[in-house]
Amino acid sequence: MTKQSFIKGAMILLAAGIINRLLGFVPRIALPRIIGAEGVGLYQLSYPFLTVLLTVITGGIPLAITKWTAEAVSRNDSARVKQIFRVAMGLTIVLAILMTAALLLLAKWITTHVLPDARVYQTFIVMTPLMLIIGISSVYRGYFQGMQNMIPSAASQIIETIIRIIGSLTFASMLLPRGIEWAAAGAMLGVVVGEIGALAVLFWTYAREHRKKQKPATEQASVPAGAKRTPVLRRLLGLSIPVTGSRMVGSLSYLLESILTARSLAAAGIATGVATAQYGALQGMIIPLLLLPTALTFSLASSLVPSLSEAAARGDKGTIHKRMHQSMRLALVAGAPFVVVMWLFAEPICRLMYNHADIAPMLRLMAPIGIFIYLQAPLQAALQALNKPGTALMNTFIGAAVKLILIVMLASKPELGIYGALIAINVNVVLVTVLHGISVLRFIGFHMQALDFVKVGSAMLIMGAAALWIMNTKPLTLEWINLLLACMISVVIYLLLMVWMKIIDRYDIARIPLLGQWFK
Repeated sequence: MTKQSFIKGAMILLAAGIINRLLGFVPRIALPRIIGAEGVGLYQLSYPFLTVLLTVITGGIPLAITKWTAEAVSRNDSARVKQIFRVAMGLTIVLAILMTAALLLLAKWITTHVLPDARVYQTFIVMTPLMLIIGISSVYRGYFQGMQNMIPSAASQIIETIIRIIGSLTFASMLLPRGIEWAAAGAMLGVVVGEIGALAVLFWTYAREHRKKQKPATEQASVPAGAKRTPVLRRLLGLSIPVTGSRMVGSLSYLLESILTARSLAAAGIATGVATAQYGALQGMIIPLLLLPTALTFSLASSLVPSLSEAAARGDKGTIHKRMHQSMRLALVAGAPFVVVMWLFAEPICRLMYNHADIAPMLRLMAPIGIFIYLQAPLQAALQALNKPGTALMNTFIGAAVKLILIVMLASKPELGIYGALIAINVNVVLVTVLHGISVLRFIGFHMQALDFVKVGSAMLIMGAAALWIMNTKPLTLEWINLLLACMISVVIYLLLMVWMKIIDRYDIARIPLLGQWFK
């Protein structure tokens, strides 16, 4: 089996992540034009519930498989690798079948009494196969990553994205004449077909590798199945349950956020259809735009974990501070231009991308908070690398609790409505990032240099002025070309200022995937 180094494997997954992030905007742009914001809302309402159930099924199992498989491979224990895979697959299939059966039995009650819009029922039914499909795929991905072969995971992600885009747009268009609820279900059907395609890639790769490794005779003595599987299952659960518990906090927060937002909007006197459309615009259009730069910041966070772990093991405080400063500075520098563009040009972006200029105030309200989102990833990675995952979990829990309370308090006010939910989400992001920063300061004494913020802030102002001047002069006839030109020229000015102010140098740019190879 093809095996990659840590860096090469990380770059393969990062490249796939960037491709998927960019391709993912195709349905986000096209779907609202087909089924509208209300249809997107019905489509999005089912996701939080699916996320919770998938967390139960796959929350910590893939990570446990990866960790344990890697240990077995290092000892050349192929029999143990097979055991881990088979027990994990069996456990996942059983959990997935139980969850699917429960969901099918309770779907009508959940969509009628728990979720805020009963029209989500069709989407709910269509998504039920995802638990078994994604569950099995997660076992295969955990296995391949444990074998240090990232290519199958990356390839399956790209195939899934392409099939999902084609399927979601096609099925949504085909089912739209039957009603908006069926169009949303069609979009979800595209997700199911995409996941089947991803599973097919993983299964084919596994079967091919398995045939290559088969030999006429085995070199290891066989051990009774009963003697092997009990300790394997026990350890697998011991490794996966803590991770599942921590991820469940985020999943439940997402689910409760969707339910409480819709209920609060109803309490504010907003009609169900309007509330569903507003929630769909928030989760399906605004937040994905805001998260676009995280493809880079999450890659920085991923590379930070092993670096900090190694430095911490040596007790090298200087290297810890140096790596933290590099990652935080690059996250700040990379995210700042997106904040400027989204805040200044929220209206043309929403109109040109989604054909919904009315949601621009949401983007403008959330854009400044993007800085805190981009800084949060390396801070959380630092806590994990320093063996403080419990602190990160507690900070996240506090932020989630505050967010849910504020949603109920603010979104239920008629004068605020959906903007009350936006304020609550913004407070959550800022609070968690600040708590992570305080925790890192307490554990290792690290904090960002104030001068870096002053320099980046100055560059953002100059960049924004340049972008506005270009848009106002309208050098070209088409608005979207003027917008693209304003963004490109202003970003170049911003980067030149960053270099001139010595915030970044060519060694920093060399760390950026794809672009960095030209500066090494």
